[in-house]
Amino acid sequence: MRKPQNHILVIFGASGDLTKRKLIPALADLHQQELLPENFAVLGLGRTDLSDQDFREKMSGGVKEFASKKDKVHNEFLSQLYYYSFNTKDGDEYEGFRKRLEALNQEVGADGNYIFYLATPPSMYPLVPRFLAEQGLNKSDDGFRRLIVEKPFGYDLKSAQELNCDLQKYFKEEQIYRIDHYLGKETVQNLLVTRFSNGIFEPLWNRNFIHHVEVTSSEDIGVGSRGGYYEGSGAMRDMVQNHLLLLTSLVAMEPPTLVNAESIRNEIVKVLQSLRPIPSDKVEDYVIRGQYTSSDMRGKDVKGYRQEEGVDPKSRTETFVAMKFFIDNWRWAGVPFYIRTGKMLPTRVTEIVIHFQPTPHHLFAEDKDILRQQNQLVIRIQPDEGLLMKFGMKVPGAGFRVQDVNMDFHYSELGDTYLPSAYERLLLDCMLGDPTLYSRGDAVEAAWKFIDPILKTWEENPCIKVHGYPAGTWGPEVSDDLIEGNMTWRYPCKNLSDGLYCEL
Repeated sequence: MRKPQNHILVIFGASGDLTKRKLIPALADLHQQELLPENFAVLGLGRTDLSDQDFREKMSGGVKEFASKKDKVHNEFLSQLYYYSFNTKDGDEYEGFRKRLEALNQEVGADGNYIFYLATPPSMYPLVPRFLAEQGLNKSDDGFRRLIVEKPFGYDLKSAQELNCDLQKYFKEEQIYRIDHYLGKETVQNLLVTRFSNGIFEPLWNRNFIHHVEVTSSEDIGVGSRGGYYEGSGAMRDMVQNHLLLLTSLVAMEPPTLVNAESIRNEIVKVLQSLRPIPSDKVEDYVIRGQYTSSDMRGKDVKGYRQEEGVDPKSRTETFVAMKFFIDNWRWAGVPFYIRTGKMLPTRVTEIVIHFQPTPHHLFAEDKDILRQQNQLVIRIQPDEGLLMKFGMKVPGAGFRVQDVNMDFHYSELGDTYLPSAYERLLLDCMLGDPTLYSRGDAVEAAWKFIDPILKTWEENPCIKVHGYPAGTWGPEVSDDLIEGNMTWRYPCKNLSDGLYCEL
C-alpha cells in the first residue's frame, strides 16, 4: 500500500476521550504497519495546559489500552506527538497557533500539508473553519489542507444545511471529510465487493427476487453517563439518520461506473434522494419508537432509561426505533425495507438480512413451517464478522421434510489476516486524499430530508406512543406488526452461525 504524503495531523480537542481511545491508538497501529509518512507529526490542541511530554504520557496509556497491536508502544511514534494549549474559541489566539504549526512544519519537514481534525463539540464546527481561514490555513496553494468533521452533522435539516453552508464558506467540498466510523468497518466495505464482484448475487438483487430487506443495529448497554447528550438526540438522530440509512444505501445502490469516490458517493446520494417520504398521518403506522424500562437482565437488576443520570424522569426520548419504508426507483419498487436499532437489547450486533422471495409453489407444504421459510443472506457487520446463507435441505428419512441449513463464512477463518479498526482505515484514507468512505454534504442533507418530517411529527403530536420495553428484550412487541404477513424480524445471536437457541 502506498504511503501518504508528509503532513501534520492537527487535532482540536486533543485532551478529550476520542483522541485517547480512538485516534492515537489508530495512528499507533498505522505506525506499526509502516503506513505513516516519513515526515509526520500530530499536533494536539486544547485548553488543558499540557506539555509535549505530558501529552505523550497520556496518549501512551491510550495506546497500551486501546490499540489493536498492543505488544509494544514505540517511543519513535510517541516522539511524533506534540501539544499546544490555547483557547480554541478565541479567534485572536489563532495567530499564535499558526506560528507554532509553521515552526513544527519546518522542524519535521511536513511540506506544508495539514489535516485538521475536529474532535470537538458540534458548537465548534462553524467557528474553527472560520478562524483557520482568517489565518490562511484553509488555502491549498502551498500544500494540501483537509478538514475532518465528526458527527452529528446537524440536529435537523435546517441545522445540517446551515452547517454545510458554514463549512463550505471556508473550505471546498473536496477538502471536507465527514467521518462516519460505520463506513470504516471492513465488513461494510465488503458489502460492495459481495454485490459487485459475484455474478450470482447482482442478477437477483432487485424487486423480482428480493421480498424485503432488514437492517438491525442493536446494543446490549444503556446510555450510561451519556444521558444528558442522549436526551437531546435519541435513537433516530444518533443511529438512524446516519449509520442505518448509510448501510441501507450501500445495499440498495446501483453499480458505480468506476470504483472511485465520486462514482460511489453519487450512487449513495441517488438512493437517499429516492426514499419515499412518510406522511405525517402515517408516521405511527410506519415508525415505532420505544424506551427501555427497568428489568432483570442476565440476573442483574438494570435501571430504566428514565432512571439514568441526566435523564428527565418524564422523558419521551426514544431508545429504540423500528421503521418500514420504501425506495421509489426501478430496482426496488414495492420492496419494503425495515430498519431497527435500540439500546438495552439482548445482544450487541449489526447485520443486514436479505430475504429472498419464496418459491412460487410450495411442493413440500406438508410441513406448515415451510410456508414461512425463505432463503436469506445475512451480512454480519459486527461481531463475528462474516456472511451466512440460509436455504432449505431435506431432512434424512422418509418423506420430504425440509429444514433450514447454513452455509457461512467468517472473517476469523482467514487466519492471520488483520482487520483494521474503523478509525485506522478512515484516517489513512484521508491522509491519502481518498474520500470514498466519508459522507458528502448532499448525502447528509438528503438523509435529513427523509428523517426531519418524522421528528417534527413526533414533536407536534405528543399522543403518538412511546412504547416501553423491558431491558434485555428485542424492543416493543408492536414492532413485529411492521413486517407483513406471518413473518417477523430475525432475532440474531452474538454468533453469526447460531443454532436453534442463543445464549443472550
